[in-house]
Amino acid sequence: MSEAFDCAKCSESLYGRKYIQTDDGPYCVPCYDNTFANTCAECQQLIGHDSRELFYEDRHFHEGCFRCCRCQRSLADEPFTCQDNELLCNDCYCSAFSSQCSACGETVMPGSRKLEYGGQTWHEHCFLCSGCEQPLGSRSFVPDKGAHYCVPCYENKFAPRCARCSKTLTQGGVTYRDQPWHRECLVCTGCQTPLAGQQFTSREDDPYCVTCFGELFAPKCSSCKRPITGLGGGKYVSFEDRHWHHSCFSCARCSTSLVGQGFVPDGDQVLCQGCSQAGP
Repeated sequence: MSEAFDCAKCSESLYGRKYIQTDDGPYCVPCYDNTFANTCAECQQLIGHDSRELFYEDRHFHEGCFRCCRCQRSLADEPFTCQDNELLCNDCYCSAFSSQCSACGETVMPGSRKLEYGGQTWHEHCFLCSGCEQPLGSRSFVPDKGAHYCVPCYENKFAPRCARCSKTLTQGGVTYRDQPWHRECLVCTGCQTPLAGQQFTSREDDPYCVTCFGELFAPKCSSCKRPITGLGGGKYVSFEDRHWHHSCFSCARCSTSLVGQGFVPDGDQVLCQGCSQAGP
Protein backbone atom coordinates (compact mmCIF):
# COMPACT_ATOMS: atom_id res chain seq x y z
CA MET A 1 0.00 0.00 0.00
CA SER A 2 1.53 3.34 -1.06
CA GLU A 3 2.21 6.10 1.45
CA ALA A 4 -0.14 9.15 1.44
CA PHE A 5 1.10 12.25 -0.47
CA ASP A 6 -1.22 15.07 0.48
CA CYS A 7 -1.13 18.92 0.58
CA ALA A 8 0.05 20.17 3.99
CA LYS A 9 -2.72 22.75 3.96
CA CYS A 10 -5.87 21.29 2.41
CA SER A 11 -4.87 17.60 2.73
CA GLU A 12 -5.89 16.86 -0.85
CA SER A 13 -3.85 14.29 -2.69
CA LEU A 14 -1.00 15.72 -4.75
CA TYR A 15 -0.61 12.65 -7.00
CA GLY A 16 -0.61 13.83 -10.58
CA ARG A 17 -0.82 17.49 -9.52
CA LYS A 18 1.69 20.36 -9.49
CA TYR A 19 2.91 21.12 -6.02
CA ILE A 20 5.58 23.18 -4.21
CA GLN A 21 7.81 21.66 -1.55
CA THR A 22 8.55 23.71 1.60
CA ASP A 23 10.16 22.94 4.93
CA ASP A 24 6.67 22.34 6.31
CA GLY A 25 5.83 19.88 3.59
CA PRO A 26 4.35 19.92 0.09
CA TYR A 27 1.63 22.43 -0.88
CA CYS A 28 -0.70 22.46 -3.78
CA VAL A 29 -0.31 25.63 -5.82
CA PRO A 30 -3.52 27.36 -4.61
CA CYS A 31 -2.68 26.67 -0.97
CA TYR A 32 0.92 27.77 -1.43
CA ASP A 33 -0.12 31.06 -2.97
CA ASN A 34 -2.78 31.70 -0.31
CA THR A 35 -0.31 30.90 2.47
CA PHE A 36 2.97 32.43 1.33
CA ALA A 37 2.34 34.88 -1.53
CA ASN A 38 2.48 38.65 -0.96
CA THR A 39 -0.32 41.01 -1.91
CA CYS A 40 0.39 43.49 -4.70
CA ALA A 41 0.35 47.07 -3.35
CA GLU A 42 -1.15 48.28 -6.62
CA CYS A 43 -3.93 45.81 -7.59
CA GLN A 44 -4.33 44.19 -4.15
CA GLN A 45 -4.20 40.70 -5.71
CA LEU A 46 -1.90 37.89 -4.63
CA ILE A 47 1.44 37.69 -6.40
CA GLY A 48 1.47 34.08 -7.48
CA HIS A 49 4.48 31.80 -7.31
CA ASP A 50 4.88 31.93 -11.08
CA SER A 51 4.73 35.75 -11.27
CA ARG A 52 7.74 38.06 -11.26
CA GLU A 53 7.59 39.98 -8.02
CA LEU A 54 9.16 43.42 -7.48
CA PHE A 55 9.83 44.83 -4.06
CA TYR A 56 10.27 48.47 -2.98
CA GLU A 57 10.60 49.46 0.67
CA ASP A 58 7.74 47.60 2.44
CA ARG A 59 5.63 47.10 -0.66
CA HIS A 60 5.37 44.27 -3.17
CA PHE A 61 4.22 44.54 -6.78
CA HIS A 62 3.44 42.41 -9.80
CA GLU A 63 5.90 43.29 -12.52
CA GLY A 64 3.04 44.73 -14.58
CA CYS A 65 1.79 46.78 -11.64
CA PHE A 66 5.16 48.37 -10.88
CA ARG A 67 4.67 51.47 -13.04
CA CYS A 68 4.64 55.26 -13.00
CA CYS A 69 1.43 56.51 -11.42
CA ARG A 70 1.18 59.30 -14.03
CA CYS A 71 2.21 57.97 -17.42
CA GLN A 72 1.82 54.26 -16.54
CA ARG A 73 5.29 53.48 -17.91
CA SER A 74 6.76 50.27 -16.49
CA LEU A 75 9.42 50.98 -13.86
CA ALA A 76 10.77 47.43 -13.79
CA ASP A 77 13.95 48.44 -15.59
CA GLU A 78 13.74 52.22 -15.30
CA PRO A 79 15.07 54.71 -12.73
CA PHE A 80 12.25 56.12 -10.62
CA THR A 81 11.46 58.34 -7.66
CA CYS A 82 8.92 57.99 -4.87
CA GLN A 83 7.04 61.22 -4.13
CA ASP A 84 4.31 61.29 -1.48
CA ASN A 85 4.13 57.47 -1.63
CA GLU A 86 3.64 57.52 -5.41
CA LEU A 87 6.10 56.01 -7.85
CA LEU A 88 7.16 58.32 -10.68
CA CYS A 89 9.45 57.83 -13.64
CA ASN A 90 12.21 60.44 -13.92
CA ASP A 91 10.46 62.28 -16.74
CA CYS A 92 7.23 62.70 -14.80
CA TYR A 93 9.06 63.60 -11.61
CA CYS A 94 11.08 66.28 -13.38
CA SER A 95 8.00 67.65 -15.11
CA ALA A 96 6.06 67.89 -11.85
CA PHE A 97 8.68 68.72 -9.23
CA SER A 98 11.97 69.81 -10.79
CA SER A 99 12.91 73.37 -11.66
CA GLN A 100 13.77 74.70 -15.07
CA CYS A 101 17.11 76.39 -15.65
CA SER A 102 16.61 80.14 -15.98
CA ALA A 103 19.36 80.30 -18.59
CA CYS A 104 18.80 77.37 -20.97
CA GLY A 105 15.19 76.48 -20.11
CA GLU A 106 16.00 72.79 -19.67
CA THR A 107 15.00 70.75 -16.63
CA VAL A 108 17.43 70.70 -13.72
CA MET A 109 17.56 66.95 -13.11
CA PRO A 110 17.33 65.61 -9.54
CA GLY A 111 20.77 65.10 -8.06
CA SER A 112 22.50 67.36 -10.57
CA ARG A 113 24.57 70.34 -9.41
CA LYS A 114 22.53 73.52 -9.43
CA LEU A 115 22.50 77.08 -8.13
CA GLU A 116 19.52 78.93 -6.70
CA TYR A 117 19.22 82.67 -6.21
CA GLY A 118 16.29 85.06 -5.97
CA GLY A 119 13.72 82.30 -6.54
CA GLN A 120 15.43 81.12 -9.75
CA THR A 121 17.43 78.00 -10.52
CA TRP A 122 20.35 77.39 -12.85
CA HIS A 123 22.45 74.44 -13.92
CA GLU A 124 25.86 75.03 -12.39
CA HIS A 125 27.40 75.35 -15.86
CA CYS A 126 24.67 77.83 -16.95
CA PHE A 127 25.13 80.36 -14.14
CA LEU A 128 27.58 82.68 -15.90
CA CYS A 129 29.00 86.14 -15.29
CA SER A 130 27.23 88.64 -17.54
CA GLY A 131 30.58 90.27 -18.23
CA CYS A 132 33.22 87.60 -18.90
CA GLU A 133 30.67 84.76 -19.36
CA GLN A 134 32.66 82.44 -17.10
CA PRO A 135 30.82 80.11 -14.64
CA LEU A 136 30.32 81.81 -11.30
CA GLY A 137 30.14 78.53 -9.35
CA SER A 138 30.83 79.28 -5.70
CA ARG A 139 32.56 82.60 -6.48
CA SER A 140 31.24 85.87 -5.08
CA PHE A 141 29.01 87.78 -7.48
CA VAL A 142 27.05 91.02 -7.63
CA PRO A 143 23.45 91.10 -9.01
CA ASP A 144 22.47 94.11 -11.09
CA LYS A 145 19.11 94.55 -12.86
CA GLY A 146 18.66 90.86 -13.63
CA ALA A 147 22.31 90.33 -14.56
CA HIS A 148 25.01 88.73 -12.44
CA TYR A 149 28.66 89.79 -12.44
CA CYS A 150 31.79 88.37 -10.89
CA VAL A 151 33.42 90.95 -8.62
CA PRO A 152 36.22 91.95 -11.09
CA CYS A 153 33.75 92.45 -13.95
CA TYR A 154 31.35 94.44 -11.78
CA GLU A 155 34.12 96.71 -10.54
CA ASN A 156 35.43 97.17 -14.06
CA LYS A 157 31.96 98.05 -15.39
CA PHE A 158 30.35 100.01 -12.56
CA ALA A 159 32.82 100.99 -9.85
CA PRO A 160 33.99 104.66 -9.84
CA ARG A 161 37.47 105.33 -11.18
CA CYS A 162 40.14 107.43 -9.57
CA ALA A 163 40.54 110.82 -11.26
CA ARG A 164 44.33 110.45 -11.13
CA CYS A 165 45.21 106.81 -11.91
CA SER A 166 41.89 105.80 -13.60
CA LYS A 167 41.80 102.54 -11.64
CA THR A 168 38.60 101.46 -9.88
CA LEU A 169 37.90 102.36 -6.27
CA THR A 170 36.76 99.25 -4.45
CA GLN A 171 36.70 100.74 -0.96
CA GLY A 172 37.42 103.98 0.83
CA GLY A 173 38.52 106.85 -1.34
CA VAL A 174 38.00 110.61 -1.09
CA THR A 175 36.20 113.21 -3.20
CA TYR A 176 38.01 116.24 -4.63
CA ARG A 177 36.38 118.64 -7.09
CA ASP A 178 33.38 116.30 -7.26
CA GLN A 179 35.56 113.42 -8.48
CA PRO A 180 36.60 110.21 -6.67
CA TRP A 181 40.26 109.64 -5.76
CA HIS A 182 42.18 106.87 -4.05
CA ARG A 183 43.40 108.26 -0.75
CA GLU A 184 46.94 107.44 -1.77
CA CYS A 185 46.50 109.26 -5.10
CA LEU A 186 45.44 112.60 -3.61
CA VAL A 187 48.88 114.08 -2.91
CA CYS A 188 50.44 117.52 -3.01
CA THR A 189 51.56 118.46 -6.52
CA GLY A 190 54.69 119.99 -5.03
CA CYS A 191 56.02 117.66 -2.31
CA GLN A 192 53.81 114.57 -2.88
CA THR A 193 52.61 114.61 0.74
CA PRO A 194 49.24 112.78 1.16
CA LEU A 195 46.44 115.31 1.47
CA ALA A 196 43.50 113.11 2.57
CA GLY A 197 42.25 114.46 5.88
CA GLN A 198 44.60 117.46 5.68
CA GLN A 199 43.99 121.13 4.90
CA PHE A 200 45.01 121.94 1.34
CA THR A 201 44.20 124.24 -1.55
CA SER A 202 44.52 124.16 -5.31
CA ARG A 203 45.84 126.12 -8.24
CA GLU A 204 44.66 125.41 -11.80
CA ASP A 205 42.96 122.25 -10.48
CA ASP A 206 46.20 120.90 -9.00
CA PRO A 207 46.10 120.26 -5.23
CA TYR A 208 48.82 121.68 -2.97
CA CYS A 209 49.53 121.40 0.71
CA VAL A 210 49.51 124.71 2.60
CA THR A 211 53.28 124.85 2.81
CA CYS A 212 53.92 124.28 -0.90
CA PHE A 213 51.15 126.63 -1.96
CA GLY A 214 52.54 129.37 0.25
CA GLU A 215 56.11 128.89 -0.97
CA LEU A 216 55.15 128.72 -4.64
CA PHE A 217 52.23 131.09 -5.09
CA ALA A 218 51.27 133.10 -1.99
CA PRO A 219 52.37 136.75 -1.60
CA LYS A 220 55.02 137.35 1.07
CA CYS A 221 54.47 139.47 4.14
CA SER A 222 56.40 142.76 3.80
CA SER A 223 57.29 142.50 7.46
CA CYS A 224 58.14 138.86 8.31
CA LYS A 225 58.67 137.70 4.70
CA ARG A 226 56.63 134.56 5.27
CA PRO A 227 53.84 133.52 2.86
CA ILE A 228 50.37 134.97 3.34
CA THR A 229 48.03 132.08 2.46
CA GLY A 230 44.76 133.32 3.92
CA LEU A 231 44.00 129.70 4.96
CA GLY A 232 42.66 128.70 8.33
CA GLY A 233 40.93 132.05 8.79
CA GLY A 234 44.21 134.02 8.54
CA LYS A 235 43.62 137.68 7.73
CA TYR A 236 45.94 140.11 5.99
CA VAL A 237 46.23 143.72 4.89
CA SER A 238 47.19 144.92 1.41
CA PHE A 239 48.41 148.34 0.38
CA GLU A 240 49.46 149.07 -3.17
CA ASP A 241 51.71 146.08 -4.05
CA ARG A 242 52.59 145.22 -0.47
CA HIS A 243 50.93 142.76 1.95
CA TRP A 244 51.06 142.08 5.68
CA HIS A 245 49.72 139.49 8.09
CA HIS A 246 47.33 141.18 10.53
CA SER A 247 49.77 140.40 13.31
CA CYS A 248 52.62 141.98 11.33
CA PHE A 249 50.87 145.18 10.25
CA SER A 250 52.25 147.57 12.89
CA CYS A 251 54.13 150.86 13.14
CA ALA A 252 57.79 150.40 12.26
CA ARG A 253 58.79 152.68 15.18
CA CYS A 254 56.44 152.08 18.11
CA SER A 255 55.10 148.65 17.01
CA THR A 256 51.49 149.76 17.54
CA SER A 257 49.08 147.64 15.50
CA LEU A 258 47.80 149.55 12.51
CA VAL A 259 44.91 147.19 11.71
CA GLY A 260 41.82 149.39 11.33
CA GLN A 261 43.88 152.50 12.07
CA GLY A 262 45.16 155.29 9.89
CA PHE A 263 48.80 154.98 8.80
CA VAL A 264 51.40 156.80 6.76
CA PRO A 265 53.74 155.04 4.31
CA ASP A 266 57.38 155.97 4.81
CA GLY A 267 59.49 154.36 2.14
CA ASP A 268 59.41 150.63 2.75
CA GLN A 269 57.87 151.18 6.17
CA VAL A 270 54.51 152.18 7.56
CA LEU A 271 54.08 154.48 10.54
CA CYS A 272 51.23 155.37 12.83
CA GLN A 273 50.07 158.96 12.56
CA GLY A 274 51.74 159.90 15.86
CA CYS A 275 55.17 158.65 14.82
CA SER A 276 54.78 160.21 11.40
CA GLN A 277 54.05 163.66 12.91
CA ALA A 278 56.95 163.33 15.33
CA GLY A 279 59.34 163.44 12.42
CA PRO A 280 62.53 161.44 11.90
